[in-house]
Amino acid sequence: MHFPDDRILSRSSRPALPAFQEGMVLLVDKPLEWTSFDVVNKIRYALSRALGVKKIKVGHAGTLDPLATGVLLLCTGKYTRLIDNLQAIDKAYSGTFYMGATTPSYDAESEPDQFFETGHITREMVAAAVHDLTGDISQKPPVYSAIKIGGKSAYTLARRGKDPEMEARPVTIHEFRVWQDDEHRYRFFTRCSKGTYIRSLVYDLGRLLGSGAYLTSLRRDAIGTFMVEDCLTVEEVCAYISTHVILHSQPGDKLS
Repeated sequence: MHFPDDRILSRSSRPALPAFQEGMVLLVDKPLEWTSFDVVNKIRYALSRALGVKKIKVGHAGTLDPLATGVLLLCTGKYTRLIDNLQAIDKAYSGTFYMGATTPSYDAESEPDQFFETGHITREMVAAAVHDLTGDISQKPPVYSAIKIGGKSAYTLARRGKDPEMEARPVTIHEFRVWQDDEHRYRFFTRCSKGTYIRSLVYDLGRLLGSGAYLTSLRRDAIGTFMVEDCLTVEEVCAYISTHVILHSQPGDKLS
């Protein structure tokens, strides 16, 4: 999707007269241990305060887990209507994973619950498994995810001790590369379609190798042509808002 430069807030585009009411796209580098909604709430509060209004629409185009960092696209005002379109864009990720164990959440947010041998794994086996996980594949989301089952999120059911059945769904892995640092530590890069769970991709790689694996770090490098190098920190966005917002409405107005 293409947006005019004066409707994008990023490291390379900082409009002198931002039109937050009409709609803007904000490129934010999500901090570690923040939820995506933490970022939305922080920036919504900064906008409401600077504009002198009680309400302004702010939403994000694609959730990142608390332990992930990187590109988080926020939309304001009327541009919140475009969130579904932005979510459909392919994404790129890099990160690390541990080979030889699994966790219930498929990442480091929970403690390992099973351990596996890794001495049998060869470079050729890794290459074959990566090949099998590239292209159009079927993937089961993690139990600890926000997917709704019977009106409740899967992670809520899992935390109550239940074992929700996760249905496999089609995703496309355009590119998947893996590098081994030592017996247990690996690095990776992937470009993938909407709906891909990187935690599941790592889990499936461990399974194909007759072992287990869980995600230890994740960074979203890009959403389409929006690159992490062009993202601002939350603090930089809030500082920009406090110094550049021009009041286009009276205090108390509700913005679209």
